[in-house]
Amino acid sequence: MKVRFHGAAGEVTGSCHEVEAAGHRLLLDCGMIQGSEADEARNLQPFGFDLARIDAVVLSHAHIDHCGRLPVLVQQGYHGLIYTHAATADLLPVMLEDAASLAEMDAERDNRHRRDGHGDHKPLFTRQDVSRVLRQVRPLDYDAPAELLPGITVTLRDAGHILGSASVEVQALENGTTHTLVFSGDLGPRGTPILRDPAAIPRADLLLLESTYGGRAHRERAATVAELGEIFSRARAEGGNVLIPAFAVGRSQELLYQFAQHWDDWQLSKWRIFLDSPMASKVSAVYDRHHELFDEEAQQVWRKKPNPFQLPNLHYTIEVAQSQAINEIRSGAIIIAGSGMCNGGRIRHHLLRNLGNPHNHVIFVGYQANGTLGRRLVDGAAHVKIFGEDIVVKAQRHTVGGLSAHADQPGLLDWYGRIGNRPPVILVHGEDDARDPLAVALRKRYGTDVSLARPGAEREV
Repeated sequence: MKVRFHGAAGEVTGSCHEVEAAGHRLLLDCGMIQGSEADEARNLQPFGFDLARIDAVVLSHAHIDHCGRLPVLVQQGYHGLIYTHAATADLLPVMLEDAASLAEMDAERDNRHRRDGHGDHKPLFTRQDVSRVLRQVRPLDYDAPAELLPGITVTLRDAGHILGSASVEVQALENGTTHTLVFSGDLGPRGTPILRDPAAIPRADLLLLESTYGGRAHRERAATVAELGEIFSRARAEGGNVLIPAFAVGRSQELLYQFAQHWDDWQLSKWRIFLDSPMASKVSAVYDRHHELFDEEAQQVWRKKPNPFQLPNLHYTIEVAQSQAINEIRSGAIIIAGSGMCNGGRIRHHLLRNLGNPHNHVIFVGYQANGTLGRRLVDGAAHVKIFGEDIVVKAQRHTVGGLSAHADQPGLLDWYGRIGNRPPVILVHGEDDARDPLAVALRKRYGTDVSLARPGAEREV
């Protein structure tokens, strides 16, 4: 059994790993590269493997940095099946159709503004490509081993990251010997609202472990929740708006859950709350259909009326005109909008109109990749350019790390420690300033054999 690394090997986007075993090859994830324009241009480059030799794809979850190049894969001739959890299968059309729509609009806009008047910019993929992907998807359940190819069995375990997220166990039988490769996928913290805690893995011969926050410990969630309440209180007193760039899957739903839990404490009845993301609205509907995956506390909350997705003063803005109307509000609005890293979507329009007001607040509740507008704002940029316009940043900025959907270093160490045989580890899905300290911590606590994945590198299990 061999594994080769084609993405998320020294960065947090573009997850893609190739496994060769029992005479077959499969991909673990096929994610989009996100970040700067130069980073995203890499999505147009050829895949680092022979497409004709890929027999199956296993998808860990529906975030675009894990699934976003599936349409390109199919566009270029992949005809095999794509296996993933049933809830992820329900989320995929929402995520991929939105990405295709944005790609088509960007291409149209670029062609319209080409100086030579001859438009030839094509989108990375289209909605037709997405339709082809969806026809190839086959759903799986947690903890149900499935023989995807002769000699190769895959088992999905709940990763607790977003709805339907999974750690992937790949078992290959060759010459009477079974080898087990485990891909952690993205792991959620223990105690995350709505979702169950990440499931333990029995054993592995090799572990591919995510390391997004491998170099830090998150704040206690209770402290973060208290900070959110303080921000809303201050913004209300100052007469400003609150902008929250949020990922459509996971973070938006957790925010609404926290709003339901603290409706009275945070005096949210005095605000107008907008979920300004057609995608997040559709994702929330998928969450509503999968109560069986919620933890016990969330199931109790959902039995109450109204549930977190039907709060008073909550407005789902679907149409563009509805989103544009929000920009006329000068105070008293909480606006949750995508994209989570501010590199696209409706949040950019709201930032354009709100960053110049010192009474407004922007709350960052998720990871901001290098090269993104969100990262520049988090790093304290005094000026940013949005739609070609230079904006002086006067709004107050808050980075709230305690709501992360990724486990921190203590969480990753704890999850690894529950694997009985303490297997060797290759760190993926993390920048080196996060991977290096996690590697040190794994060696110190468990004596683990740890290495860092590099693009194009290969490791035998």
